[in-house]
Amino acid sequence: MRLVLASLSGQSDADWARAGAAYADAAVLGGIALDERSRAAAAAMVARDRDEFLPADPLTFVDRQLSALGDAPLRPGFNVRSTTTTHVRAASEICADHDAVVEVNAHCRQDELCAVGCGETLLRDLDRLGSYVAAAAETGATVSVKVRAEVPGVDLVETARRIEAAGATAIHVDAMDTESVVADVAAATDLYLVANNGVRDRATVREYADYGADAVSVGRPSDDPRVLARVRDAVDDLSREASP
Repeated sequence: MRLVLASLSGQSDADWARAGAAYADAAVLGGIALDERSRAAAAAMVARDRDEFLPADPLTFVDRQLSALGDAPLRPGFNVRSTTTTHVRAASEICADHDAVVEVNAHCRQDELCAVGCGETLLRDLDRLGSYVAAAAETGATVSVKVRAEVPGVDLVETARRIEAAGATAIHVDAMDTESVVADVAAATDLYLVANNGVRDRATVREYADYGADAVSVGRPSDDPRVLARVRDAVDDLSREASP
């Protein structure tokens, strides 16, 4: 069992990851909008008081942030959003150079991002999502996809199978209020499964572990050492129990 720090747009940078390194095994930075259309959507979100990373050059930003974690005692990743496979591939090449995970964002549900085809809209277009995963995997990067449960008309088991076939090795599942979906995905694929949503204590870690999760992630309270310490202790206890 492992503990991951989950990305929070506009907040999860290298300093944030390093601050949580005493507790976590991995940290996903971002999300970062990569291309012109996704950046315009992110800028519109900032205009209504959301946090977003909007550096002048997003690919340079990815490279610099990962470089800043070169000696950190955790594995970094970067959550990316794009309307093109070209930009996903470019970011993935940088992640591969840093032995970092590239996490394709099929999760965000903000109207601006969905309007340009980013975020959870990818869950309804598995061919396009698969093309993003394939483009990322071709670079040699470790590829994860962040998804959410409870999207009408979306079958997460089929989604997981499709991204696995396209070259993903991990899936990051925001279970929303349907925690049992973790068990469905775990049973259907060999993907490394990170479970997210409401991870705060021993009970929530145990629940996701019992459903078959390989790791849990902490999002909003990822800068709260009290929460991270509780989750870390629970993860370590479960790992000891699982050892022969």
